Amino acid sequence: MRIPAKTACREACLFVMLFCLSCTLGGRLHVQGAQDADMTGTYTVILYGCNFNEDLETIAFLDREGDQYTIEPYAPDFKYRTRKGMGATDAFVKAEEFIQCNTAFKGSQLREVIAPNGKTVGYEIRPFYDAIVYGAGDVLAVDYFLKGDKVVAQIRLAPSVERRVSGGSSATEE
Repeated sequence: MRIPAKTACREACLFVMLFCLSCTLGGRLHVQGAQDADMTGTYTVILYGCNFNEDLETIAFLDREGDQYTIEPYAPDFKYRTRKGMGATDAFVKAEEFIQCNTAFKGSQLREVIAPNGKTVGYEIRPFYDAIVYGAGDVLAVDYFLKGDKVVAQIRLAPSVERRVSGGSSATEE
């Protein structure tokens, strides 16, 4: 069985990109479910995506101000917007409104981003979509890496969703 050149090139590019990324970013952080009642303090709201109609790579981050870490998307500046100094309730409402820019929006999930010391660095608010439209309700793959005092968020579509929306198939083409 022969692997098409297009597929082999994609896989090679992905390998090189992941290798380079692993060299530049530090330790990986984890996330866990959260309740909005747990949120207190002041936040910088980071609104990522929603740059065009039906943009799936859309997510919001609430970066807790006054701690030693800063959340920053691994993306060019034009992919996201920030707003500093928002109270917890206003920040949460702003983020919730922002992630609803897709017509297949069905709900959201709030998750804590946890620092190595076990403290909450901030939150992510991710959209959930109609699974019939995109093949999954949760379409994002978000990884967090620690690089000095920055928590770098790498945002991308889940591979199965990427194949579906780009017209690809999980079957091998001959």
